[in-house]
Amino acid sequence: MTTLPNRVLNALDRFNAAHPWDHNAHYHRWILRQLPRRFGRALDVGAGSGDLARLLATRADEVQAIDADPAITARARESTPASTPVTFTVADARTRLPAGPYDVITCVAVLHHLPFTETLERLRRQLAPGGTLVVVGCARAQPLGDHLLGAVAAPLNAAVGWSRNRGRTAPPPPSMTAATRPARMGFPEIVREAHLVLPGARLRRRLFWRYTLVWRADT
Repeated sequence: MTTLPNRVLNALDRFNAAHPWDHNAHYHRWILRQLPRRFGRALDVGAGSGDLARLLATRADEVQAIDADPAITARARESTPASTPVTFTVADARTRLPAGPYDVITCVAVLHHLPFTETLERLRRQLAPGGTLVVVGCARAQPLGDHLLGAVAAPLNAAVGWSRNRGRTAPPPPSMTAATRPARMGFPEIVREAHLVLPGARLRRRLFWRYTLVWRADT
């Protein structure tokens, strides 16, 4: 027989599916708070629907936004006014990044698709002196800490979904339609590997099954 906790989790899953919202976009304003009020060049890795790239463009002189999916990149380009200083490019971060250096690099919910250490090294090399790297990532859930945080996040996730959809069902946001894969690295391993490449990086577990990393090239 299904236990009560499983029934509750299944009910939350059904509710969240009917009232979806973008967990990544939830952190966009937080990302902006980590950045200078004005900066020159920015690179957004895994740009998806382009929402973050367009936000960066309100502060940047130039934004390069890359994604490996041609269809999603085309939609992001079509949704962006011509006057916005954003260039959307189809590119795989494992093999090619637009030439730097960049004052700001952002990477949201994409790092777990890529070789972790090698990608951080490549991003570090693209960062200008004094520049800022901000990552919002996904980690594999591990006992106790992650599961407790997940238990807190589950009802909050439902509440936010209800609020943002005003009690009505809604289709998934455009930036959630890209194929995803589960994270393979747990948070302790992410912290250990990140500090080897980015000494002084600040990492924190976050709600809604995310973690954050902030590193400045002068640290």
